[in-house]
Amino acid sequence: MALYVKAAEVLEKAERKQGALKTLVYDSKFKNIKQLFALVCETQRFSSVLLDIIESTKLLKQTKLKLHLAQVLVYDLLMGQGLKCGGSFKTTMMKHRPRLQAELARMKVKRKVSRNEDLLPAEAQLPSGEQLPRYVRVNTLKTTVEDVVDYLKRDGYTYQGQASRLDDLTLKEKSFVKDLLLPELLVFSSKTDFHDHFLYKAGHIILQDKASCLPAYLLKPPSGSHVIDACAAPGNKTSHLAAIMKNKGKLFAFDLDAKRLATMSTLLLRAGVTCQQLAHQDFLKVNPDSPQYKDVEYVLLDPSCSGSGMVCLQDRSSADQTRLASLAAFQLRCLNHAVRFPRLKRLVYSTCSIHSQENEEVITAFLQQNSSFRLVPLLPQWPERGLAPLSQCLRASTSKTRTHGFFVALLEKHSEALSSTLQLADQIRSTPFYLSKKTVALEASDPEDPQTPNTEDAPSGKRKRPKRKKKKME
Repeated sequence: MALYVKAAEVLEKAERKQGALKTLVYDSKFKNIKQLFALVCETQRFSSVLLDIIESTKLLKQTKLKLHLAQVLVYDLLMGQGLKCGGSFKTTMMKHRPRLQAELARMKVKRKVSRNEDLLPAEAQLPSGEQLPRYVRVNTLKTTVEDVVDYLKRDGYTYQGQASRLDDLTLKEKSFVKDLLLPELLVFSSKTDFHDHFLYKAGHIILQDKASCLPAYLLKPPSGSHVIDACAAPGNKTSHLAAIMKNKGKLFAFDLDAKRLATMSTLLLRAGVTCQQLAHQDFLKVNPDSPQYKDVEYVLLDPSCSGSGMVCLQDRSSADQTRLASLAAFQLRCLNHAVRFPRLKRLVYSTCSIHSQENEEVITAFLQQNSSFRLVPLLPQWPERGLAPLSQCLRASTSKTRTHGFFVALLEKHSEALSSTLQLADQIRSTPFYLSKKTVALEASDPEDPQTPNTEDAPSGKRKRPKRKKKKME
């Protein structure tokens, strides 16, 4: 019963935009996070179908259930693995099961489909048989790749060496490979679960999607450097940065949400991170000229975004345009603030979004406003690039990279960047997503606005330009 109550609570908060879905699940402190996350994701993905069934059968009126609770119960009853509860919930749902099943069957007949998946809009469907691999990053602060491989082999897993192509990531249970690109990433069958495994509980491995490993891997701060993780929670990228830095130097990590920061502190402690300096603070209000940041040369910026690249989210190809513009404004503000640190050399910008408004358009606007920065070409062997003309950037997707949807750009301060930026601007004007006047003005948000890197939305505004006085003709 607790599972369904908690899932309904998470869905309601997500609908009210009180946080990202994954964050809300982890903040719930439910004992079986994986079970809760799977139920919430699938219920949300099938939301349109479930709403039709609930409305057609008048379930809410006849049971007095609240909408989100009815959704999770109907999902598990009709499409999941069956109800995992007893008591009044099960009694109620079993009473109405024949009508619910009949309505689902009627929908399939009407739309001439046989699978539940086929009832979804095309953009919300996963390709037939698609399952993302389970990615495991070896935490080199506590162990080595070789030791983890040996431990797993003794634990009954079959090691198949390093992958050489994408097809090698399709694995049987109990088989695994080393990733073809990231040397500390191991790849397993999608059905592999490590949440109760000793290596995970001891902090020797981190469960992290491959695309999410790219930002720290590409920033590559040297040992002993000073680094900022601007929007740090839940902390996987922070622990990755610390491993790359060999726990030497200073790693400043900011987050405004106290609960997320507490969760992150626990994760970093388990991972053996000691070089971090956590701050319960809005990154946009951090003073770049403060003496403690005088040696910061690297910044990782992974701000709040639509989350449209996450596989579990429904309707991933569309989004509210007003919200996207608001998020893009916020993301651009974060970028422009990040480059104010006086000794900054390199900055990685990343999102788990598939929308160009949050990706290429934000980077384009930034380059137009900051001529001393240029894009660094990334991983020529990576199969998916940023939309033209920003091919220096990387995109990730379920089909081309076998990961969640992602975007990464690496920006470098360079005295000769002006000429290349001007050339890029000329190219941008001829592309389909060239910025509108509204998008170019994204940076014009209210500087006193309380939104932070951990909020879902950020307001946008317009900056009034002073009128120029015309000279009188003499």
